[in-house]
Amino acid sequence: MPFLELNGAQTYYELSGRGDGPVLMFSNSLGTNLGMWHGQAAAFSGSFRILRYDTRGHGQSAATPGPYTMEQLAQDVLALVDQLKIDRVSFCGLSMGGMIGIVLALRVPQRLERLILCNTSPKIGSAEMWNARIATAGKSGMEALADSVLERWYTAGFRTANPSAVAATRKMLVSTPVEGYAGCCAALRDMDLREGIAGIGVPTLIIAGSHDPVTPPTDGKLMAERIRGSRYVELAAAHLSNIEAADAFTTAMAGF
Repeated sequence: MPFLELNGAQTYYELSGRGDGPVLMFSNSLGTNLGMWHGQAAAFSGSFRILRYDTRGHGQSAATPGPYTMEQLAQDVLALVDQLKIDRVSFCGLSMGGMIGIVLALRVPQRLERLILCNTSPKIGSAEMWNARIATAGKSGMEALADSVLERWYTAGFRTANPSAVAATRKMLVSTPVEGYAGCCAALRDMDLREGIAGIGVPTLIIAGSHDPVTPPTDGKLMAERIRGSRYVELAAAHLSNIEAADAFTTAMAGF
C-alpha cells in the first residue's frame, strides 16, 4: 500500500488516472478521507493524473499527537508532492482541504496551476465551537458527533433519498481517530486568513453550497470579492457539495 513518511507521519495516498497527465490533487474535509473524492477521481481520470491523500489524523494516515496547525497540514502536502517528484498541481480542497489550499496559494503559489476552494472559508466557526467539538470527541467518541455533523453536511432531502451515500460518509466520520480529529479541529480553530486572501494570485474557482450551514454562500462570495479574477459557483447542496451535487460539481470543475 502506498505510504510515505511526511514530517513525522505515515501518510497514505493514491495515484490514479492518466500517468502522463497534469496532476489534479484532492484534499479531504474534516472527519472524512480520500474516499470522499471517488466521483471526481473517476470523472477526471481520463485527462489527469489524480493524487488523493488522507490528511494527517484521518483515514489511513497516522494520527500523530496534536494539536496540529494549518501550516503543518500544508507542509504535509508539500512534502508529499516533493517526494513524488511533482512540481505543480491543480489543487482541489473542500472545507479543511480548502483551508489547506488557501495556505498553499499564499505560501507557495509557484507550486499551483489552479486552485479550487470548495465549501470553505479563510475562517470557519469560533474558538468556543471548536473547543466544544474537541471536548465532545475526547469524552464521548466520534459516534457522539455523527448525527449532528451529518445534518450539517447534507440536506434533509438528500439524506432521505440517498441513505447509502450518507451511511458511507458516516462510516468515514466515526472511523476517524479521535486524536486526529481533535488535532485538525485545533488547526481549524486557529486559522484566520480573512485579511490575507486578497494576496492569492493563482487562478481560483470557488464552489459554495446554497444550503451549507458550515461555510454559507456569504463566505464564498466574500472570498470571490477578495481574490482577484476568481470564479464563483453556487450549487444546490449543503456542505459536502461534491457528493450531494456531484454532477454539477464536476461540471463546474471541468469548465474551470
